[in-house]
Formats: sequence, structure tokens, C-alpha cells
Amino acid sequence: MAEKQKIGWIGLGKMGIPMSQNLVKAGYPLTVYNRTKEKTKELSDQGAQVEDSPKALASQVDVIISMISDDPALEAVSFGADGAFEGAGSGSIYIDMSTTSPKASARVAEAANKKDIKYLRAPVSGSTALATAGTLTIFASGPKDAYDQCVDIFGSMGQKSLHVGTGEEARYLKLVLNMMVGLTSAMTAEALTFGEKGGMDWEQMIDIVNNSVVASPLVGYKAQMLKDRNYAPAFTIAQMAKDFDIALDTAKAIDVPMPITSLVRQFFGTMKAKGKGELDFFAYVTLLEELAGI
Repeated sequence: MAEKQKIGWIGLGKMGIPMSQNLVKAGYPLTVYNRTKEKTKELSDQGAQVEDSPKALASQVDVIISMISDDPALEAVSFGADGAFEGAGSGSIYIDMSTTSPKASARVAEAANKKDIKYLRAPVSGSTALATAGTLTIFASGPKDAYDQCVDIFGSMGQKSLHVGTGEEARYLKLVLNMMVGLTSAMTAEALTFGEKGGMDWEQMIDIVNNSVVASPLVGYKAQMLKDRNYAPAFTIAQMAKDFDIALDTAKAIDVPMPITSLVRQFFGTMKAKGKGELDFFAYVTLLEELAGI
């Protein structure tokens, strides 16, 4: 039986902790780094080694994976000072699983190429619950040979992984999905507010919608949240606003008009301004209710 690759994990946030824990459970030797060191304790207790910089981590592993917050963090942990690329050996594989812009990702690709590092963009689709269960969907783009070497790693974190291209395709695909998910929350909010103002029973209306031609896995997943009006976040309004900003900036650069996305982003901004940025993005309905005088 082939020896498992040594993996270095950078970024232990809401998604990073359960995803990296699944690698430990699958028997991968794991080294971790997080900017706030206290967050490494849980993984350390489970047998992971802890390092003080991405550079030190990268020098000890075959595959480096990052799950971080935004473009500046991606650039810092990859080709920044004390970044992973300073420690990674020739032929190493670097996988970033965050939601970042194609523009920043392309800069990472250029830096990786200069160091003979194989770079995979592998953003995920799924919530923290799916991350914990190891049932995420993973979209990867980059060198196909590197993807083939990492199929088992992806299988430890997700139920499905797909190779979608050799460049930034996975970045675009992740934004496509998040745009459609975010726009669905806006469409649903507007329609439900209209029905509510018209006298419909709130729970019955949601049940009927959830069993109609417009039913979807997303609406089904959020139906109970809407019924209970419990907007504890699986994905926050602030996070969705960030992803919409990336999509809109990218669209501007490639001359794609996105009027609906632009409008919905303004409403997400309104929610943030009202102090509701940390609620689930389906709390959008509360703003529409307020505007409708409900």
C-alpha cells in the first residue's frame, strides 16, 4: 500500500477545522499553521504537528492546502514573506480551497510556476455541516496530473470532486454558484413577503413553495429556517456580500453586465449597515418585510 502524502494545512476557520480533521481521520500525516495559534490546539490534540509559518510548514510536506478568508490572505500565505512558496520544494502541490478572485488566483499561479510548484484551485460547495460530514463538493482546476495525485485527499473531505479546467475555471464556477445561491435568497424573500402581505399563512406558504415547480435543494435546506425565523448563520450576509463583490469586480474586468447581482449586493449592504451582517443570508427576507411594513 502506497504511503500517504504528508499534508500541510493553512487556515483553521469555520471550514478549515472540520476539513482538516477529516484528513487526520483518513490517516494523513498533518502539519497545520494558523495566524491565531490558539486555533491550532484542537488539531494538535488530534495528532497534528503545528508550525509557526507557512514557509516552515511547506518545507516538511508534499501537499500544501489553504482555506483562508480573502485575496490578501491568499497572496500572503502563498508567495508573501515567509509564505509557503519560500519553503516548498520543486514539484510540490499547492491547493487553495478558498473563495477568492480569479485575478488574485492568477497571480498565485504565476508565482507557483516560477517555483515549479503545481497549483490547484479547488473551492468547495457546501456548509460547515457538510464539511464536518466530509460530504462537500469540490471543483478543481489546474494541472490534471496534480489533480489525479490528490483525488484521495479530496475524497476524504468531499463526496464528489470534479476537474473543471487547467486555469481559473474553478474560481469562476464557485462564483457562478454563489451568485445563484445569493440571488435565490433575494427572489425567495421578495416572493414570500408578497404572499405574507397578501394574507398567506407563513408556514403553509413555505411548504407549498417547497413542493412546487420552484422547489430546489437550497429552498429545501432553508425551509425550516424560514419557518422558524431562526437565522443562525450557515453562511452569513457579510460573506455573501464579499463573494458578490468578487463576482462584480471580475465581471467588470471582462465586460459582463450583471444588473440583478448589483442590485442584490446593495440590499446585502443595507443588511450589513443595519447590523445584520452576521445573520444567515436568507435573513434577507426580514429587510423586505420591514420595507413592506410587516
